[in-house]
Amino acid sequence: MTNHEKPYIPYDTKLPEFTLKAILLGILMAVILGAANAYLGMKAGMTIAATIPAAVIAIAAFRLPFFRGSVLEQNIARTTASVGEALVAGAIFTIPAFVIVEVGGQKLWKTFHYWDTTIILLAGGMLGILFVIILRRTLCIDAQLPFPESYACAEIVKAGQGGETGAKYVFGAMGVGVILQLLKDSQGFQIFKEYAGGFIKFPASVIHHFDPQRNPIGDVAHGGGLAFSSPVASPALISIGYIIGPRLAAINFSGGVFAWLILIPLALFLDPDLPSRLNLSGTMADWETVSYSVWYNIVRPIAVGAMLVGSLYTLYKMRESILNSVRGAFKKYSLSKEEGEFAPTRLDIDIPLKWIIIAIVILVLPITAIYYYFCHNFWGAVLAAIIMTLTGFLFSAVGGYLVGLVGGSNQPVSGLTLSALIVAALIMVLIGVTGLSGVAAVLGVAAVVCCATCTSGDMIQDLKVGHLLGGTPWKMEIAEIISTIVVSFVLVFPIMFLHEANIKMGGIGIGDKALPAPQAGLMAQLAKGIVGGEMPWGLILVGMMFSVGLIMIKAPSPMLIAVGMYLPFETTFSIFIGGAIKWVFDRMSKRRGLSDKDKERSASKGVLVASGFIAGEAITGILLAVLVLSNVPSITHILTGLEQLPFYENWGGWLSLIIFAVVIYGLIKIPIGREKT
Repeated sequence: MTNHEKPYIPYDTKLPEFTLKAILLGILMAVILGAANAYLGMKAGMTIAATIPAAVIAIAAFRLPFFRGSVLEQNIARTTASVGEALVAGAIFTIPAFVIVEVGGQKLWKTFHYWDTTIILLAGGMLGILFVIILRRTLCIDAQLPFPESYACAEIVKAGQGGETGAKYVFGAMGVGVILQLLKDSQGFQIFKEYAGGFIKFPASVIHHFDPQRNPIGDVAHGGGLAFSSPVASPALISIGYIIGPRLAAINFSGGVFAWLILIPLALFLDPDLPSRLNLSGTMADWETVSYSVWYNIVRPIAVGAMLVGSLYTLYKMRESILNSVRGAFKKYSLSKEEGEFAPTRLDIDIPLKWIIIAIVILVLPITAIYYYFCHNFWGAVLAAIIMTLTGFLFSAVGGYLVGLVGGSNQPVSGLTLSALIVAALIMVLIGVTGLSGVAAVLGVAAVVCCATCTSGDMIQDLKVGHLLGGTPWKMEIAEIISTIVVSFVLVFPIMFLHEANIKMGGIGIGDKALPAPQAGLMAQLAKGIVGGEMPWGLILVGMMFSVGLIMIKAPSPMLIAVGMYLPFETTFSIFIGGAIKWVFDRMSKRRGLSDKDKERSASKGVLVASGFIAGEAITGILLAVLVLSNVPSITHILTGLEQLPFYENWGGWLSLIIFAVVIYGLIKIPIGREKT
């Protein structure tokens, strides 16, 4: 090793590592965790890093009598598993944009194209892995970055070798999440309703208007009102807020407050005739419908502008880290004894560089072909491929460096992807590739870069865990490559199922209120606006100025505030409730006088319980979508008789409070209940 970190398994210790059972278990977890995060990302605009949950499951699995394995096999299984979450994050942040975007009334994709999507996932994921292999020594060893999540994961693995797996918390919460989601199933009778909403009308206000000479020209009676909704009774969304903590949850919710409690009521107040103009079937539109229309068509473009400035500001704040990452990527290292180093051991060997370069060249060729298929312009396809390769490598380096600084869960993937999209869009316009074909090429660049950035961040985090545990780098790299190839052909299906099931249940598919997919919506808006020539630039500019104002007053995370504006109010409200639960948990831990070790242990239990809730609800959501498409009635149909009970009509909605009680108990009482004071 080139630094003073002593690996858990020494370099000269031989243990089973790259085994078939480790790879198969990892691929199975990759598919399950990837599908769960597909649901979560499109519903809440966030994904949860799979490294720690995958490590816990691997520890538990390899302790089974018929499946026993070494700590290095666990490391390979965890490494293989985490690819699913990373690759699907790159997919759901960009691929739905192909379905959402519309230019001149014409859709780019009416439904998901399996082979196009698979090739994008495969090429992007593979490029991210290959790029970061070149950077492994730079980022894992020489940069001496803190890698907070990697160190936490390594400690969990070490504790697991002593008998503390934590698997019961993950699987127990997962089971509860499955049951609760079944009882909210929209295909059957809803024992628990997801959320409640309403509308509060403002009293009539007469506003006196005058001309430039301030002569009275008339009075206008303004009305409108304020739409409201309760938080979603969703263990997954509440758990997201719990994991990101009270501060980030509150920042995200502030965006919802700006959008739903300020901008929408203001728009309705200023345009009192809006309901009469939005006629549905010849009748006046109701206020709830009008509020939703204002959010969808006016507030969301404002949020897009705010996200654009917020993402660029995030990159600006990290400019020193970015420069350091780029410098390190081009620095040459040697393991020769003449330089005062040591002879390389198994802990220092990567896949040979020549094979990495050959593989990158081979991957660029099919990507160029698919860009040509999108834009029908040879030079446009070549330029798109060049942009994709250069920005992909740059942002893989940057993304990996940032993961080392702040962890995979806080990696600013959206900002990096937006930068690549804007560069590609401007170049397409300059060479005359416009309309749907130009939009397709730009989204193709963004999708590959996003997948590469996500997988590179995941890969460097996994390699750091392996560095701490004593894993063999080249074996971990091969495991990630195998997993990427397999899951690229599988993870398209949960996205397709969710989209089609949403349409069948009366929605418009991905991009509506049920599955807003905020990052993909942002990509679609920008690509359409720059290349397709269709964008509400006035609203975008308002959002940009709003974000500039936030920056001027040093508001925390303008990007996260903008995402909160883009999401439905009940979603950000639920995430905020999760953050509040975490605040209560922290206060109780402090009040009970727990030692630092006990606080850390109880906090880890809370994260594992939250991960289980997320996985349970998300996986069930995918399975129920499959049932909807298969016309199979759900299990909750057997409960339809409850709607005849006299209490249900008046009290049925209040039953959803049971979900909040169960989640609060799971996230506070279970983790902290048995810790000693």
